[in-house]
Amino acid sequence: MSASVAVLHVPGDHGYVDHLTHEGVDGVEVVRLARPDPSRWAPSPALDAGWVEENAALFDVLHLHFGFEGRTPAQLRELTTALRRRGRGLVLTVHDLQNPHLTTQHDHDRLLDVLVPAADEVVTLTPGAADEVERRWSRRPQVVPHPHVAPFEAMTPRPPRSGPRVVGVHLKSLRANLVAGPVLESAAEAVRRLPGTVLRVDVHGEALEPSFPRHDAALSAWLRDAHADGRVDLRVHDRFDDEELFGYLRELDVSLLAYGHGTHSGWLELCHDLGVPVVAGHVGYLHQQQRLEQVDLLDPQALAAALDRAAAAGPGTAADAGSRAAQRRRVAQAHRDLYLRVVSQVAPHGAAGPRVDA
Repeated sequence: MSASVAVLHVPGDHGYVDHLTHEGVDGVEVVRLARPDPSRWAPSPALDAGWVEENAALFDVLHLHFGFEGRTPAQLRELTTALRRRGRGLVLTVHDLQNPHLTTQHDHDRLLDVLVPAADEVVTLTPGAADEVERRWSRRPQVVPHPHVAPFEAMTPRPPRSGPRVVGVHLKSLRANLVAGPVLESAAEAVRRLPGTVLRVDVHGEALEPSFPRHDAALSAWLRDAHADGRVDLRVHDRFDDEELFGYLRELDVSLLAYGHGTHSGWLELCHDLGVPVVAGHVGYLHQQQRLEQVDLLDPQALAAALDRAAAAGPGTAADAGSRAAQRRRVAQAHRDLYLRVVSQVAPHGAAGPRVDA
């Protein structure tokens, strides 16, 4: 017989969560809650204290990553109280000390003020983020690096490309942390200084619709004008699926991240996996995740130099699948050990211990 800790991840349907386990690292049973409508985002029911009271038998540990911005501090206090009452552990991974989906951070800070002190264990991805958590809440998180994003089979050498160098900026649906207009104006000027270089800008079609909540009329007009006069190569389309996204990134010589705030970046990890050089501003702790060029994005001269350095190396070397697989095993082992530690601490005071598989 062997103890197996049942871990309910929130959210459960995310690539990061998928890569926290590894074949051969036993002792963790992942519990997933199906979304009623997979095409629409909605807060996990597991963030509700009443749901926890009724469904505590499904899991031993709730591992919260993100997606809790729709809750209030009072609701999260009720959630942590319900977990304690039912003898269930809480693990919090601090992905975002600054929420990239929010313009101001006051509300996000208030939620972290509840969750960080209440969690049985706190995890984050970089030493810098761990230092900040410790300064703010007097808790030292365990640092476990971000695992791979691309599947191992996609980590193949990038063949040399002919034609102009391509600097890509993907605006997606204008997430709140983008400084799109100012960065694009600076990037267009920077690329003008680099002969044989094209600035490609991708954006989801919904973001250009006036009815879209984050629509920016001035930005839309600039994009149309810049495309018309050749300053940018504008591509408007729906959201990429995974294969389309990988294909897009392989067409770039540099991925330019127009972030104004944030903490960590899954996009940076994906670019590392596929061998795409990245240029970004001095944001969060990206520099402790993977190698990149960091620069003042609003200084066209400095940005041009950074783009040139990033592109000059030629097609980047994709991540070594073996190294990423070994890292994933270490990540899985670290999480398994953490979950077992949480259960050993919580179970004696609560309703139940870890389940046992015959």
